[in-house]
Amino acid sequence: MRRTIFYLLIILLSLYCAGPLLWQFITSLKPDTELTKLPPILPRSPTMDNYISIFKGHPFFRIILNSAIVAASTTALSLILGSLCAFGLAKLRIGYKGLILGFVLSVSMFPPIATVSPLYIIIRALGLRDTLFALIITYTTFSLPLAIWVLTNFFREIPDEIYLAARVDGCTPFQVFYKIMLPLAAPGIFATAILVFIFSWNEFLFALTFTSTVASRTIPVGIALFPGLHEVPWGDMAAASVVVTIPLIILVFAFQKRIIEGLTAGSIRG
Repeated sequence: MRRTIFYLLIILLSLYCAGPLLWQFITSLKPDTELTKLPPILPRSPTMDNYISIFKGHPFFRIILNSAIVAASTTALSLILGSLCAFGLAKLRIGYKGLILGFVLSVSMFPPIATVSPLYIIIRALGLRDTLFALIITYTTFSLPLAIWVLTNFFREIPDEIYLAARVDGCTPFQVFYKIMLPLAAPGIFATAILVFIFSWNEFLFALTFTSTVASRTIPVGIALFPGLHEVPWGDMAAASVVVTIPLIILVFAFQKRIIEGLTAGSIRG
C-alpha cells in the first residue's frame, strides 16, 4: 500500500510539473474551431497546421537562430570569465575574498525593470541597439554573478594540495587552471552552463527593449508579437512554445548525468 501511494504521488507530481507543456502540446494540435470548445481536453481532429503556420507565416527560423547565437555566446563568455574569476577567488591569495563575492552577488539582486532604462540609454549611445551584441553583453553581465558564485564553490571543493603540488612541479597558475582545475570542476561547469543557457534562452524584458526588428529579435519576443490587431493565434503560440522548449529538453537529457553531478557535488564529505 505504501509503495502504491508513493508511485501515485510520483505520477501526480510528474503530471503537475509537466502539465503546462502537455497543455501547450494539446493546444498546438487543435484547429481554430476547437480552441474555445468545452471541455478543452483532447482535440477531436488533430492537425499540424499550427506548426506549419509558425514557419510559413513568421520568420521563426531567424528568431530561433538569434536566440541560439545569443544563448551560446552568453554561456561561453560567462563560463570563460566566471571560471577565471572563480579560480582566482578560490585558490589564489587575494584579500577581501568575501567582500568581493558579496559585491559580485549584489549585482544580480537588482531587478531587471530597475536597470532596463539606464542600460537602454547606454546601448543606444554606443550604437548597439537592435543588435545581438547588445543582448550578449547584457545577459553576460547578469549571468556572471551566478557563474562566479557557483563555480567558486566548486573550485573550493578541490583540495588545495592538488593546486600546490602542481605549482611545485613547475606549473604556472594559469596552467594549473586549464590543465587540472577545469577537468576536475567539469560537473559544476556543465551545471552552470545549463543554468546560464536557459536564462539567456528565455529572457524577455531586455530582448523586448533592446530589439526592434527580426534581425535581432529572440524567441520570447517573437512569440509575444504573434497576436494581430483583432485576434490571438493561440494555436500558433502553443506550437511555437513547444518547438522552442524541445532544444532545452534535449540539452538537459543529453547532459543529465553531468548536471546531477554538478548539483550534488559537495553534498557528501569524507
